[in-house]
Amino acid sequence: MEPVHTETDVLGDPWVAETLDLGTDDEGPVVATLVSRRAAEPTGRAVLYVHGFADYFFQVEFAEWWLERGYDFYALDLRKYGRSLREHQTPTYVTDLHEYDADLRAAWDRVTGRDGHDHVVVAAHSTGGLVTSLWLDEQRPPQLAGLVLNSPWLDMQGSLLLRTVGTAVINQLGARQPMREIRRDVSGFYGRSLHRDHDGDWDFDLAWKPVESFAVYVGWLRAVRAGHARLQRGLDVPAPVLVLSSDRSAAPTEMGEDVHSTDIVLEVPRIRRWATAVGSLVTYVAVPGARHDVVLSRPAARERAYAEIDRWHRAYVDTPGPA
Repeated sequence: MEPVHTETDVLGDPWVAETLDLGTDDEGPVVATLVSRRAAEPTGRAVLYVHGFADYFFQVEFAEWWLERGYDFYALDLRKYGRSLREHQTPTYVTDLHEYDADLRAAWDRVTGRDGHDHVVVAAHSTGGLVTSLWLDEQRPPQLAGLVLNSPWLDMQGSLLLRTVGTAVINQLGARQPMREIRRDVSGFYGRSLHRDHDGDWDFDLAWKPVESFAVYVGWLRAVRAGHARLQRGLDVPAPVLVLSSDRSAAPTEMGEDVHSTDIVLEVPRIRRWATAVGSLVTYVAVPGARHDVVLSRPAARERAYAEIDRWHRAYVDTPGPA
């Protein structure tokens, strides 16, 4: 296990951030960052959280929910995201989702090997839900106790034509011109609905999670579509899975109620369609009035989401055993 640099996290004490050295890629040195906080009492239980696209870990309320239930909490900022983004890097950019294997393995080895946790719930949002599902299916770690997916990105949004012909074009372009940027019209409504300086309630670093998102490149989207194809052939994550999403999606043209009470990033029917492809024991819950990041929704939707997590946890994960 490589040495790490440890410091108090940007969230403040008692949060700790560890910089994980992952070697180099075509752009130079690569790191991931493992953020952690310990529960009040020593425990063998932990949560490992992985963020989505144009995102990083700042969902402290979600972490505190698990901490209150006796879990140590860890969050991984993947390479080229958030705490792990360096000046020489293209934000979010990879050309193969397997590149994240090293990030996840380094984090997992610390959570389970170094820190001794033998009962680990993985929680992940959006693109992180795709990445973690694929990794857990391949690695099948024995310490895995459950998987919570918050609006996982399991398929391309848009028409059937876009998902088929569009994917073929992406695959061809991505092989030849991986750094070609995909032009897209980002309204910024989603980021504005979240951040307290706009129309939201949450505080996060706009350099790490921009209101207008980050650029999307063909090589990156090609990697995501390859991940979608793998998932849609069927995975077998060896633990109970909970999939949460909003109850509906919308494509608003102005800041209004739909921005705050629907998923305006992904299409809920596509999440619902592919949820059961993750494993053999999957619980799917549509949370009325939820945003794309369900745990950043308005209070009523968050309360419902936490009630559903609690119900699932008590039914499938919170089994008797050594702490």
